[in-house]
Amino acid sequence: MNTPRRDGSITLVRHGESTWNQRHLIQGHNDAAQLTQNGRDQAREVAETLKSLAFDQLITSDLIRARETAEIIGVGLNLTPVPDSLLRERCFGVLEGEPSETLDSASSGIADGVLIDPDARPEGGESFRDVVTRVGVFFDALRDSLGSGRLLVVTHGGTIRALRAFVDAQPLEGLDAFEVTNCSVWNLYPSSVD
Repeated sequence: MNTPRRDGSITLVRHGESTWNQRHLIQGHNDAAQLTQNGRDQAREVAETLKSLAFDQLITSDLIRARETAEIIGVGLNLTPVPDSLLRERCFGVLEGEPSETLDSASSGIADGVLIDPDARPEGGESFRDVVTRVGVFFDALRDSLGSGRLLVVTHGGTIRALRAFVDAQPLEGLDAFEVTNCSVWNLYPSSVD
């Protein structure tokens, strides 16, 4: 039997499909969306996929759609999720609850799949740079306590992009705004971050 590798890695999972994903509404910090049946099924599938990795801890965004996903995954992995508001999705301010197509490049900073302005923000919302700073606070607080353990994080698409940018120390201008599908799994190897 192989023993899982203890490497200080972090596995990121986006929450399952939510009712607002299904309706193509901007979610952000708005906490009205819940998982659809498909989203719950996605979470169970991810738990099954990750069973062999022996995680030491499960941390989740405190928003309902992420917490519900983490609770389902936690049951499958015998882990209790710990909520953390630093893992929330980017706040889209006045645009939350509006149709997704109303989020233009002037508000998001993204054009043609590329981050062209990391400081763009909708009224009352956050810029992508703000999110990178926020997840940096999360990561810095976590780094000393993680050691060689394995961490599972359930969060949001924008937060996953921000965590990857922070850990890889990528320049924000010109960053690929890659698609992060519901319940997709992403790995970070942060040992190189000083």
